[in-house]
Amino acid sequence: MLDFRPSFPSDLPRVMEIWRAAVDATHDFLAADDRDAIEAELLGFFPQVSLRLAVDGSDTPLGFMFLHEGHLEALFVDPDQHGRGIGKALVHKALAAHPDLTVDVNAQNPKALGFYEHLGFERIGRSAQDGQGRPYPLIHLRRRADS
Repeated sequence: MLDFRPSFPSDLPRVMEIWRAAVDATHDFLAADDRDAIEAELLGFFPQVSLRLAVDGSDTPLGFMFLHEGHLEALFVDPDQHGRGIGKALVHKALAAHPDLTVDVNAQNPKALGFYEHLGFERIGRSAQDGQGRPYPLIHLRRRADS
């Protein structure tokens, strides 16, 4: 059984565990120093915002997302749970609130790009760097109106 709830400060260790495992499984293009810097930023940032968690029947977080003004800033699922519909369910929750949802995907992460395109997102732009100016190109996506 999958349920959804907002995050609590006590969820931070599990959220970061999910983030680390997902990044290790999908972001092999990140330099170690950049990965460490991003992790440090998130340790300070996540406690300040409300994340939406996907939890199992025992209330254990399996994945999470962060939405800001109609933009999906973060979506991470425990790699042990990949392929079970958790990411898709989180995106559908986001779309229910923001039908014209946007998201940025690392260009070096083709599986994530394919995931969003399969869900009806289309490419609307590209950036040479990520939002912090690091050398990781982003592909900007928006949900197609007819999806």
